[in-house]
Amino acid sequence: MKSFLKRWIITTLAVLVAIQIVPGISYETPTGLLIATLLLGLLNAVVRPVLILFALPLVVLTLGLFIFVINALLLWWVGHILKDFHVAGFWAALWGSVIISVVTLLLNNLTGANKTRITFRRTKPPRPPPSDDGGGPMIDV
Repeated sequence: MKSFLKRWIITTLAVLVAIQIVPGISYETPTGLLIATLLLGLLNAVVRPVLILFALPLVVLTLGLFIFVINALLLWWVGHILKDFHVAGFWAALWGSVIISVVTLLLNNLTGANKTRITFRRTKPPRPPPSDDGGGPMIDV
């Protein structure tokens, strides 16, 4: 339950950032915003994997960029379902989905909600093992 609430709060904050940046996304009441982010989270958990599976050839062909289109369609759909949350059109939904994705990624990494870590290590490449005489394998009888 705690993990669910943390993800819901992160999604709500990401949608608020998108509302501030993208002119075509808005909400009327705070309750409408909370319901919209809850519905967006449910759609992302249930419908999004099915859409990605059906659109897998397009996702592969576009090197994963079609996932932004799927996210935009889900955000646009939430805007059409709820009366207190508005998405003006597809382009507003697309830019909003990009911003929501980036902000969610950053907040999840900062709070540790996704339990993944990104690390960079600088190491020397491994040295090859020393060769005996270069004659290949030797069989003792």
